[in-house]
Amino acid sequence: MAWLVDELVDLGHDVTLFASGDSKTKARLEAVWPRALRLGGKNNDPSAACAMLLEAIAKQASDFDVIHAHVDWLPLPLLSRLRVPFLTTMHGRLDLPGLAALVRSFPNAGFVSISDHQRLPLPNAKWLGTIQHGLPVDLFRPSQEKGSYLAFLGRLTVEKGPEAAIRVARAAQMPLRIAAKIPRAETAFFKTRLQPHIDGKNVQLIGEVDDTKKQSFLADAAALLFPITWPEPFGLVMIEAMACGTPVIAYRSGSVPEVVEDGVTGFVVESEEEAVMAIRKLDRLDRQTVRARFEERFSASRMAKEYEGRYRLIAAATA
Repeated sequence: MAWLVDELVDLGHDVTLFASGDSKTKARLEAVWPRALRLGGKNNDPSAACAMLLEAIAKQASDFDVIHAHVDWLPLPLLSRLRVPFLTTMHGRLDLPGLAALVRSFPNAGFVSISDHQRLPLPNAKWLGTIQHGLPVDLFRPSQEKGSYLAFLGRLTVEKGPEAAIRVARAAQMPLRIAAKIPRAETAFFKTRLQPHIDGKNVQLIGEVDDTKKQSFLADAAALLFPITWPEPFGLVMIEAMACGTPVIAYRSGSVPEVVEDGVTGFVVESEEEAVMAIRKLDRLDRQTVRARFEERFSASRMAKEYEGRYRLIAAATA
């Protein structure tokens, strides 16, 4: 969202961002809560923050040509009554109980998916298109070096596949470095199923990384392992790796075949055995090409221009 907003400002649009007060943006910031909830301690009430968000939008809605929502279903009752053109980008999985009935309750609400696969469970929603995520092209620097280890970057949950990544790296006889924080809800999973395999040498846990540390972590890797077992809506880490010139080895699930070009920017595999075989074929891939395909397909400027087109469409339709 931050990259989209900044690109829209650079395109000449007057943008207001409703977010926490510690947000960094080129847009006009409307602070609806002092700090990001994730950083604000255990006692913050997310419902209170969301109520403040909706109230701020309701007060200022008439000032805008278009409202772009990123908080899933939460604002639909409000936005459907404000008589201001709006669209919602869905960021999560959509194969959950009750969502089809919810969509039927808001037949005029327009949605944007972040992959074609994401929208499959809700074919009757009013889809305005699929717009894949993008990054600023100068956020990460590419590396042409082969890389000396395999990388895993993501939440330490069953669905993200960290156990499979450990087994694949071990079978390929390559070191694995894991960059992630341990979610409170996954402490038991980490202690019983991951920690026994983390020896600090063949399998290293380096903790959570910001964009600065992510640069070297991804650029110095031979490949990013992405052995997911759930319908991933997009998978931002895949294009972060590509921005560094690092190929991706990912399971064929969710958005993966739409993001990874098999044999060009990585390999799409069906099993741990195929993942190991893909590691042995990494020298067939050109890291310069991986980076070039990132710039062609996944830049923040491309993303912003595609959204700009949708904004003009719904504004014209309402007029």
